[in-house]
Amino acid sequence: MNIRPIHTEDDYEWALSEVSLYFENEPEIGTPDADRFDVLSDLIAAYEARNLPLPAVDPIDALKAFMESAGKSQSDLAELFGSRSRASEVLNLKRALTLEMVHKLNRRWGVPAELLIAPYALAA
Repeated sequence: MNIRPIHTEDDYEWALSEVSLYFENEPEIGTPDADRFDVLSDLIAAYEARNLPLPAVDPIDALKAFMESAGKSQSDLAELFGSRSRASEVLNLKRALTLEMVHKLNRRWGVPAELLIAPYALAA
């Protein structure tokens, strides 16, 4: 299978180049190439988690980005939170997300809770 651990930046670059070959010619599930793609992808993800941590993201910026990518509107958020004013206050940094709000965002919309629980400053 010609797979090796990823210990260095060179190993990482090698793995990225190997896995990118499968992007244009996706292997059929259950084939040795599909297995190789899965193993390389897992190795890359593990290396990135250890060595390339994601920068801290402001929870409200993360929520806005999620809403944009998912096609959700402020009205959708208002429906989720039960109030238009509450949704507006959260998005405009006038009110902090509560644990209940984070739970709803996670359970109903699939927003990762860990993106929403970091401390952030409210507007003055």
